[in-house]
Amino acid sequence: MPPRTRLSPTERRAQLLAVAARLFAAHPYDEVLMEGVAERAGVSRALLYRYFPSKRDLFAALYRQVAAELLAKSRFDPADTLVEQLVEGLDAHIEYFAENRNTVLAANRDLAGDRLIQTIMNDELDALRERLLGVLPLADDTTRQAVSGVLKSWLVFVQVLCVDWLTEETCSRTELRDVCVGAVLGAIRPLLDEDPAPDWPR
Repeated sequence: MPPRTRLSPTERRAQLLAVAARLFAAHPYDEVLMEGVAERAGVSRALLYRYFPSKRDLFAALYRQVAAELLAKSRFDPADTLVEQLVEGLDAHIEYFAENRNTVLAANRDLAGDRLIQTIMNDELDALRERLLGVLPLADDTTRQAVSGVLKSWLVFVQVLCVDWLTEETCSRTELRDVCVGAVLGAIRPLLDEDPAPDWPR
């Protein structure tokens, strides 16, 4: 075990999450043990359990942090075109998914029935949907409600498609991203008076 370094509670929690992030990315969920996290972090198991009572709690804290970071990278600015914003957000998510395959598969498969993990993911999808609604040319509340429903379904489609892609990469990252962009543009165009992406092929 590495020599223990005295850290503040905030620093220690961040360190434990950083170690957990590397281990969950490198190994399937079932193979990551709390004892291994403690050893890699250079702390006792008792200290680790003081911060995170279980492996599920540790993973949930990590995934909440990841969701916040991905939201920060998914910038929606009315000054940019809708396609530019979609590409930026999707590229950030797909890059994280590709580099942390085991973590994403754990959240979507091993812990698919876990209410806390699913709440974290759903909260991120809801936040992304609200940001997209904020930059789309919506004529009225009726249009907003219709587009909101489409976006909710599209985000689930993207989630499922990306998880399947992690299992078997049948296309490139760019192709995966463009499929997602094309899908949402095709889905919302009939609902809008103004084409949100006139330069994107129909």
